[in-house]
Amino acid sequence: MSSAALFSALPPPPAGLDHRPPTADASSAGAASSSWNARIRTCARSPDRKPLALALYERMLLSALPNNYTFPAVLTACAFLSAFPEGSQIHAHILKLGFASDLYAINSLIHFYASCGRMPLARHLFDAMPRRSRVSWNVAIDGYVANGDHDAALDLFREMQHQHLAPDQYTLQSLIGACAGVASLSLGLWVHALALRRQGGKLAVAADVLINNSLIDLYSKCGSITLAQQLFDSMPTRDVASWNAMILGFAMHGRVAQCFEVFDRLMAEEKLRPNAITFVGVLSACNHGGLVKQGRRYFDLMTAEFGIAPRIEHYGCLVDLLARAGLIGEALDLVAGMPCKPDAVIWRSLLDACSKRNAGVRISESVARKALESTDDDASGIYVLLSRVYASANRWNDAGAVRRMLARKEPGCSAIETSGGATHQFVAGDTSHPRAAEIYNKLREVEGRLTAAGYAPDAAQAATVAEGEAARGAALRLHSERLAIALGLLEAEAGEPIRVMKNLRMCGDCHAMIKLVSKVYGVVIVVRDRIRFHEFKNGSCSCNDYW
Repeated sequence: MSSAALFSALPPPPAGLDHRPPTADASSAGAASSSWNARIRTCARSPDRKPLALALYERMLLSALPNNYTFPAVLTACAFLSAFPEGSQIHAHILKLGFASDLYAINSLIHFYASCGRMPLARHLFDAMPRRSRVSWNVAIDGYVANGDHDAALDLFREMQHQHLAPDQYTLQSLIGACAGVASLSLGLWVHALALRRQGGKLAVAADVLINNSLIDLYSKCGSITLAQQLFDSMPTRDVASWNAMILGFAMHGRVAQCFEVFDRLMAEEKLRPNAITFVGVLSACNHGGLVKQGRRYFDLMTAEFGIAPRIEHYGCLVDLLARAGLIGEALDLVAGMPCKPDAVIWRSLLDACSKRNAGVRISESVARKALESTDDDASGIYVLLSRVYASANRWNDAGAVRRMLARKEPGCSAIETSGGATHQFVAGDTSHPRAAEIYNKLREVEGRLTAAGYAPDAAQAATVAEGEAARGAALRLHSERLAIALGLLEAEAGEPIRVMKNLRMCGDCHAMIKLVSKVYGVVIVVRDRIRFHEFKNGSCSCNDYW
């Protein structure tokens, strides 16, 4: 019998149970229910045995009624397994058995729906609750963070503050994740200060490993690797996740030597065993540094010495490393021998390398077909990469034809947080900003000074639908990161870096232009694009022009 059929076989509740408010005695009555609950809880706590928790719940329905001790455990298993149909039926059981106002049951439902990506359902339950506990708020806020809606998480926290509920450790962890998601350094610093106040001062927070791990990740993602390192060095106690957070932070900032140093300390000083996430970090560092020999060594170390089976993330790092180093054939051989099916990310990275390494139109077209076959999402990025292949081969008609095939393309967007804590967003050619006239005047000033310093736009980097070299050069001047940097030059305080977050990969011309801006204006500019962080200083970039 299917789970759906078994779940629909819920026996009728005893008379009156539907309408009476559950009490501790009523909800846990019966030795049979208690025995089932204990077995379900045991399975729900074990990742490998969570499916068994659902099977036990099905069997329980044939002989005993679930109660408010049953639902949190079985819904935890449903959340882990993303078992939406089964969890929805358990929701019906909760309503039928009269537990619609039980805090533990409803909090578990909110967590379940959030884990299944159904935040509107989770929020509906939250809003309908006649009373809420701090767990209730935490589960809803964390649900938004887990689903990538960081602004909604922050808005809900503000509502929590209006209810005069003080955040606890779990609230703070979710808040830190939300701040990292919106890449707001000023807001992250505020949450850090809030943690110091709420947790009892610096010493108490320093001893809170989970909070500090989240803060290291926050500062890394907000472009301040220095603050992340200071926090890491000040921690009296660290776990593997602490080391992983620092390794990943150094990797995304291109601090390859420091990443390797932390990895060596992890094993030599702390005697901790690296895990799969650790190797994602060091392989990413190899990739960002173009270190093929070291990448192969760490990949072999992971499998041979530590017995860690490579995941698709590890293969993705190594494939990208080989391809970007020009070893397209070896990268394709690695993909062919993978035990898991290569995803669209791997094929896109191969296509990107083909466009940069002039691997040839025939190979690039073959890789593009594989990328299109492996994606169910928007394929515009694949077409953009293929158009660059054609552009590099001076096949402008083909490049334009591919561009015109795009039904939609994710627009380039750049965000900058100014010294007052305000965040400003720009798209290419944006004129909606209140200070647009000042920004464009500043941009013209920048262009004049850069031209005098020898800068000339690389027309091949522009959108290939633009007709003629002059038009393509004009299109480059309107890229969103340039507008953000122009505002940064207007707003930045002396000695403060300009930090820009971009949703797409930076083009080569913008990269060259920003290097020159850092030299001409004597300013540090930190840009995070889709791939990594770039720190521009004195006319050079931390990526060493390899990204």
